[in-house]
Amino acid sequence: MEIWINPACSKCRSAVSLLDAEGADYTVRRYLEDVPSPEEIRAVLGRLGLEPWDITRTQEAAAKELGLKDWPRDADARERWVTALAEHPKLIQRPIITADDGTAVVGRTDDAVRDALTRK
Repeated sequence: MEIWINPACSKCRSAVSLLDAEGADYTVRRYLEDVPSPEEIRAVLGRLGLEPWDITRTQEAAAKELGLKDWPRDADARERWVTALAEHPKLIQRPIITADDGTAVVGRTDDAVRDALTRK
């Protein structure tokens, strides 16, 4: 199990605390420092069952600068979104937990984090 975090994020700190309280075996990836490649972003999207725009923080300054709200959300634009996430990792929703069963969750709630823990 791996959790992608920004240590400055309260949701990330809460998720890590819950994982620790549950005695989970996991690794931490500070994705702003260890930036995921486009391939890794595509892989985590597959594990999440989501599209890149589903995990994009559209209220961030970089999103506004890029004009993301006006970008198409379709198969033809998918790679453009993936590239934007790789080039601007702050846009990636957090925390993302990759579960042991090959799936992943966006762990913004305690229930989502617990869900990731039950996936074997």
